[in-house]
Amino acid sequence: MNRAALLARLAELGLTLPPVAAPVAAYVPAVRSGDYVYTSGQLPFVAGALSTTGKVGVGADLVDPAVAKGLARTAALNALAAVLSVVDEDVRLRVVKVVGFVSSAPDFTGQPGVVNGASELLGEVMGEAGIHARSAVGVAVLPLDSPVEVELIVELTHP
Repeated sequence: MNRAALLARLAELGLTLPPVAAPVAAYVPAVRSGDYVYTSGQLPFVAGALSTTGKVGVGADLVDPAVAKGLARTAALNALAAVLSVVDEDVRLRVVKVVGFVSSAPDFTGQPGVVNGASELLGEVMGEAGIHARSAVGVAVLPLDSPVEVELIVELTHP
């Protein structure tokens, strides 16, 4: 899928690609190496801010897994924006790997369901080009107390 098709599909779904999120430390949002783009971990920023913080789990003072799944979707949109910031107009994109990190309460084991937010978005937007390998990892804490973080590896091909 090329940039124009990706943007058209986003519009069809009522979604817009956000501006590339500014790094919160000493790194860049995405790096192109040969025929691949590697994104840095993308947080679910909307207009430069996190709408929700904390650990994911079931119970008081925890981020509900359904909310976290939506945040993973937002983080995946941010990752797509980072990818497009370093590629040519005519290149075709195929997601090959997604890594999702979930800041988890000690007893929470539903990380795959949360990271499905990212995977499902990529499938909706990119169709076959969005089918990927994936890791869903539970961690103690993420930057800025974000509930989720998503990174992509995208393969590029030229027409």
